[in-house]
Amino acid sequence: MNQDLYAVPVELPTWQVGTPGTATFSWDYDEGRAHLLSLYQKGKSKQWDQELRIDWSVDTDPDDPLGLPEFMTPLYGSALWAKLGRREKEELKRHAAAWQISQFLHGEQGAMICSSRLVESVPTLDAKFYAATQVMDEARHAELFTRYVREHIGLAYPMNRSLQQLLDDTLSDSRWDIPYLGMQVLIEGLALASFGVLRDLTKAPLPKQILAYVMQDEARHVAFGRMALREYYAELSDKELHEREDFVIDGCYLMRDRFRWCDVIENLGYSRPSSGDTLPNREALQLFQRVLFSRIVPCVRDIGLWTERVRAAFADIGVLEMAETNLETLMRRDEEIADQLDAQRFAAEAQTRADEVAATIHAGEASRDEVR
Repeated sequence: MNQDLYAVPVELPTWQVGTPGTATFSWDYDEGRAHLLSLYQKGKSKQWDQELRIDWSVDTDPDDPLGLPEFMTPLYGSALWAKLGRREKEELKRHAAAWQISQFLHGEQGAMICSSRLVESVPTLDAKFYAATQVMDEARHAELFTRYVREHIGLAYPMNRSLQQLLDDTLSDSRWDIPYLGMQVLIEGLALASFGVLRDLTKAPLPKQILAYVMQDEARHVAFGRMALREYYAELSDKELHEREDFVIDGCYLMRDRFRWCDVIENLGYSRPSSGDTLPNREALQLFQRVLFSRIVPCVRDIGLWTERVRAAFADIGVLEMAETNLETLMRRDEEIADQLDAQRFAAEAQTRADEVAATIHAGEASRDEVR
């Protein structure tokens, strides 16, 4: 393991989580549910290669790899922020980008492992089919985030403790639906919203491409979780639903605490963000956190866990109003943005090729004129 890549020491090169559970075979080879098979067909047809689809030749600003507005920097709006010089602010930006993309990378590896668990444990064949396409999606995401960290940031952070705890809870549970709930609804839902915030705010073309294309895949993954859990949870007892509510509530508090940049602030020697002069702009942080739950809250309502206890937890976090978000509209927009980027890029490449051909023809004609 390359310790030089990490901003803080990483003790072990691997993290092992016990994964109890049962591998389920299905002998029901009927056609299956149309909505899941349609999603599976889309998962097959939308496979792509990061080597070919992403333009890795685009330059990245080493001092601002994500190209975000200044208010997205840790400590922005605090008393300490006003005292920092240009180089200190650039260092904060670089470390914040490294931390953010590192958490995406770790989360994608977690998603790859969780989706492989789904292939093993879900009881129906149509769900196994789709989960198999998701394993490939998550492998591709982990591959491209690894490349972005190594080649364009040159710095990484270990997995955040809150994310690690939620992944541990998700993977160590023997019930087949918990990887759906932990990964497809909570972790993927929060990642989708975070990707969307960064995609829409960045001025840098490379991270915009990466985030847009990953989001196109992730929107399908969240839809997969919604479809499967909505049907399954309609059949559970009150006691079983209560246990899933506990999981959602605990997981959402963990995810809320994940996006406070504590790891970066502490590592750079600025103490914990709870100290007086390092408190960031509370309004900006709260706004960001509300947006991050825009994919989770309506999904939890949709799958049948919209109980008084869950609503109270969302109200306490300050995201209850996100229940009115239209997930279908958001996912259509995710698809359209990725397709628009493709169209713009390939149109530009086609024009460049046409210009090269025209220049070659012109050069040939000029050469013939000289011979005459």
